[in-house]
Amino acid sequence: FSPLKQIDRSTIGRLGLAWSYDTHSLRGLEATPLVADGVMYASGDWSNVFAVDARSGKELWRFDAKADRIRGYRACCDVVNRGLALYKDKVFVGVIDGRLVALDAKTGAVKWDVQTTPVDEPYTITGAPRVVDGKVIIGNGGAELGVRGFVSAYDAETGKLAWRFYTVPGDPSKGPDGAASDEAMKKALPTWTGEWWKGGGGGTAWDAFAYDADAKLLYVGTGNGAPWDRALRSPGGGDNLFLSSIVALDVATGQLKWYYQTTPGDQWDYTAVQHIVLADLTIDGKPRKVLMQAPKNGFFYVLDRLTGELLSAEAYGKVTWAKGVDMKTGRPIETKQARYTDKAVTQFPGPGGAHNWHPMSFNPATGLVYIPVVESSFVYAREPGFKRVNGFWNMGIDLNARGGSKDVPALAASEYEAGTGIESGVASSLLAWDPVTHTPRWRVKHEGTTGGGTLTTGGNLVFQGLSDGRLVAYTADTGEKVWDVQLGNGVMAAPSTYVLDGKQYLSVLVGWGGATGLYVGNPTKQYKAPGRLYTFVLDGTAKLEPVKGIEKNKLTEIAFKATSEQVAHGEALFSRRCSMCHGVAAASGGSIADLRYALPETYDAMDKIVREGAYQQLGMPKFDFLTAEDVAAVKGYILTRRKALTDAAN
Repeated sequence: FSPLKQIDRSTIGRLGLAWSYDTHSLRGLEATPLVADGVMYASGDWSNVFAVDARSGKELWRFDAKADRIRGYRACCDVVNRGLALYKDKVFVGVIDGRLVALDAKTGAVKWDVQTTPVDEPYTITGAPRVVDGKVIIGNGGAELGVRGFVSAYDAETGKLAWRFYTVPGDPSKGPDGAASDEAMKKALPTWTGEWWKGGGGGTAWDAFAYDADAKLLYVGTGNGAPWDRALRSPGGGDNLFLSSIVALDVATGQLKWYYQTTPGDQWDYTAVQHIVLADLTIDGKPRKVLMQAPKNGFFYVLDRLTGELLSAEAYGKVTWAKGVDMKTGRPIETKQARYTDKAVTQFPGPGGAHNWHPMSFNPATGLVYIPVVESSFVYAREPGFKRVNGFWNMGIDLNARGGSKDVPALAASEYEAGTGIESGVASSLLAWDPVTHTPRWRVKHEGTTGGGTLTTGGNLVFQGLSDGRLVAYTADTGEKVWDVQLGNGVMAAPSTYVLDGKQYLSVLVGWGGATGLYVGNPTKQYKAPGRLYTFVLDGTAKLEPVKGIEKNKLTEIAFKATSEQVAHGEALFSRRCSMCHGVAAASGGSIADLRYALPETYDAMDKIVREGAYQQLGMPKFDFLTAEDVAAVKGYILTRRKALTDAAN
């Protein structure tokens, strides 16, 4: 939320381009620009940082993070970065290879650089740091690859570690970690069974944090389990604390003050790392200091941020895994089919969540929260004969079950829609949610597109970018569309706004990719279009140049021989090992290569690329555990998918 109101419904028709900046990126852009003292700071792909004059867009400095690109494959999904932190004379960035770097705000020179994660384990950082009480807070990702989640606090001046909080227990035989979380782990340990630590456990805090400066409480959202299927990581059941939870930590010591688990015993990738918003609301006639979150699982939570007391939890999207949340226990009321086994079950939401990382926003004047909602299902089933492969994706679910989803029985409408007021069949929407009445106030359906992060202002406006390349403004109280502009490339990031010389500016990073690009596709039909930073101002007169994407290779016919058995084997391998980067059914709509359009020489070199690691410096891992026959099968499957494209074109 910004209180700025120079741009409102009466003036927004005068909004024009002030300047734009080439980010030198061909991958997803997800950061929200920050402005201080007339300088704008933002991050791009591979955790690179740039500073520009906020009046003109002239580049002042650029920092190459020199990220270890061999480790790029560990990122889910795409080598994105969600933003920076500013504190005094420093800019802080989390680097995808696990480093936290402090830069001089004036020059971009490195002040300090610390490795926050073990270099020999598949951790990554894509989220923005947060500076609170003189400490830089940073988490990490990598649950699917088999890591143990934790969040760390570093002294902002020196880079020295102040404390660390682990989100899940480690190997009990090794004793306490000597960390801020030691007491909390005594509470968590009984909720786990088996030998979960061999698969890491998960619980990574890979995105936003929030802070109450008066209470000195830091709020951290935690992620999913590893593997996804609880029966594989914790065969005796259990809630598996602190997966998919909000933990409130003492900022001075890092010790746990309270927690709330949104999805006990998570086995659907229902993370609770989505943005946390703090507000003061009047509930039942009493002022309450609250914490609000719309995590992946589809329920909107309002908690007392001082005590963790649950105040409300209602479905804000299509939910089939639970009928609601029991207000006495705070636990979800799971449906009979929620806990999948080796039998496939279709659930809403899918692992992309009803709301993912795209920031929501709260406007105190309207009392509404603006949520980028996605309603998509997923076919969950346990992976037959699951075996872990260290350093690679180990979800424990059968990704090939999606191909047989037509045989999965539909769920009765009464299981998820009765009395919720939530419409079904809306693929993506901008939802204005009333956190006091816990009901939707208005909704804008995005037909055939998906929405990025939101910004709301004192001018009674809500701004949101869309995957079809538009940046759109709506009235905050009613949802009426009052302005849009076509930027030519998909938008995922949330805009930001600032004032200089008495003029209000509006900025947004535009660059398609990330998980959204992989699984949703890009309606603009751009292929690896360059990312840009656009800034608008009232009566702006700069020319808005259309984005020109890189052309895909022409689809020529390539002769190949593959039996139906080979193709089926290749499809199964591609689904498990390749689809998370190259797209479902080999159809990538993001910034990572669509292999159906590869050049003939790429197919010829596939064994060197896949098994020998010829493209590791581009972020392509070495799958040396695959056989030559495996690679030949994957190649046959991809060429089969290519042939389907060429046949359709002819």
